[in-house]
This record gives sequence, structure tokens and C-alpha cells, in this order.
Amino acid sequence: MKKLLIALVALVPTLGFAAGGHNVHLEKANIDLNDKESLVRGLDLFQHYCSGCHSTQYQRYERVANDLGVSIDDMRTKFVFTGAKVGELMENAIPEKEAAKWFGAAPPDLTLAARVRGEDWVYSYLKGFYKDPSRPFGVNNTVFPSVGMPHVLEGLQGIAVKQADGSLVATGGKLSAEEYDQVARDITGFLVYSAEPIKLERQALGVWVLAFLFIFFVVAYFLKKEYWKDVH
Repeated sequence: MKKLLIALVALVPTLGFAAGGHNVHLEKANIDLNDKESLVRGLDLFQHYCSGCHSTQYQRYERVANDLGVSIDDMRTKFVFTGAKVGELMENAIPEKEAAKWFGAAPPDLTLAARVRGEDWVYSYLKGFYKDPSRPFGVNNTVFPSVGMPHVLEGLQGIAVKQADGSLVATGGKLSAEEYDQVARDITGFLVYSAEPIKLERQALGVWVLAFLFIFFVVAYFLKKEYWKDVH
């Protein structure tokens, strides 16, 4: 019961992020958690563009560094912007009350966002911003309509314009469409990793468990035949 309560509490901060985005087309993210270079780029992008408002407060800087092959010195100098120690949780610096005043609601923690909504949702969300003068920040999102946040990656992607057929055409960014796709994939990959850091280990262990159960089944089957051969 205690573990269940802890899990439920951990999910609460992601509920605001999970709202919206029903019945929309989601692009395939195709995240590869074995691609450590992509995950490190995602960490870098997240820390520079997202961590000012959003946290991944169920992760620790040191754990992320060890998992992704980043040295502790590099983590401290390149990725920690709040003055926190590398052994501390990855919390953002923005005051919650001020954030709620500025954005209408405090930006949610994103540690479990990819697990709650799925990697395709996060990837499509990052690519789904488009120009909408009716919104407070001048942008909207195809996946999360009436989103209450600015397009923080606009300098990279440019500002997209929604066409009559629903497609988006982005202009003015520093990156090509293909390069921005990789940016969105890198950030998504980092959030997929953050949501379940032991996913690869769990999957590898699962193979061994299934192999053991198969061998045990074979042994149990022949043992059963041996015990019951004189019954019939």
C-alpha cells in the first residue's frame, strides 16, 4: 500500500501536462535509448530551453550523469544552472507562485511526462506549435490546444503557420525541418529516459526471466510425466 501511495503522489505533478491532445495525429518518435549521444544532446537542450520553468525533480544530476556517461565535472559546469549540488534533485529555479501568475498555472514537472502521455505525444507536441495571435503568447499547439506556454524553441524552429489542410509550415528558424526534428527527438529521448531510467535494464532482465521460465517449464513438464507415468 505504501508503494502504491508513493506512485500516485509521483504522478500528480504530470496531470496538468497530460491534459489535452485527444484524437490528434501523432508522429512516430522512434526513440532509441541506446543512443547515448542523442540523450546527452536532449539533456543539454532540456537544461537550456526547458529547465527554467520545468523540472525533472524525481531525477538527480549525479544519476543522470552516470547513466548517460557524462563526467561529474561536466554535469556540474555545463548542465547545473541553479547552484544545486550534483547529488541533488533536478528542480527548476522559477518560484511556483510566480510561475502560476505568469502562465496561469505552475509549469508541471516533466519527469514522468513521457510515461504518462507516451513518446509520440511528447515528440508531436514539441513539433506542434504554430502562430496564433489570439493566444497570450501568440502561439498554439496542434496536440495541446490552447496551451498556456510560449514556444521556447521558436528561435530554432521558427514560427510555424497552420495551413488550410492542417499542416504546419515553419519559417525563420535557425534549423532546417530535418534538424529541428532531431532536436525534438533528442529532447523526447531524454524525457523517455527520465521517465524510466532502468527501462533498458528491465527489458534485458525480462529476456533472462522468460528464458528461465521456459527452462523451468520444460523441467517441470518432464518431472510431471515421470511422477504420473505409473498412475495411468
